[in-house]
Amino acid sequence: MDLAACIRDIPDFPKKGILFKDLTTLFQNPGAFHEAVDAMYARVKGLQIDTIVAIESRGFILGAPLAYQLNAGFVPVRKPGKLPGATIRVEYDLEYGTNILEIHTDAIQAGERVLVVDDLLATGGSAKAAIELVERLNAKVVGVAFLVELLALRGMSKLGDYNAFSIIQY
Repeated sequence: MDLAACIRDIPDFPKKGILFKDLTTLFQNPGAFHEAVDAMYARVKGLQIDTIVAIESRGFILGAPLAYQLNAGFVPVRKPGKLPGATIRVEYDLEYGTNILEIHTDAIQAGERVLVVDDLLATGGSAKAAIELVERLNAKVVGVAFLVELLALRGMSKLGDYNAFSIIQY
């Protein structure tokens, strides 16, 4: 199946000049969604992953089924004020401003092997922030997985030597 053909383009969202890749059209297609999760699983099944750390919010859609398939824990990384317990936070740059991500301080144990998951890699800011949160909790990032990558924004360059990949590239 051509997964890229299942993704809708929305021009000028969230602001003028941005061509938004709307993955909801892929997620609502049972065959495409199944194939997308299976493709990500095939890339990580041998990594001995203890925990999936997924980035709010569309990263949850992919991270949860991957955690299930891998028999791994699932940990959400969220925007400020969304997690009820004690958290640590990282501020990071966006194309047009800054943002903050948080994780519970007790979400991951030292030494755990973690896969960071998000739906789309653009500039790499949120992924790098999630990696920093995981490492501040003394866990090991063994992979960083994306369904979609926007090549022109060079987000992979921010991820250095991490085992990072995407399934669909634009």
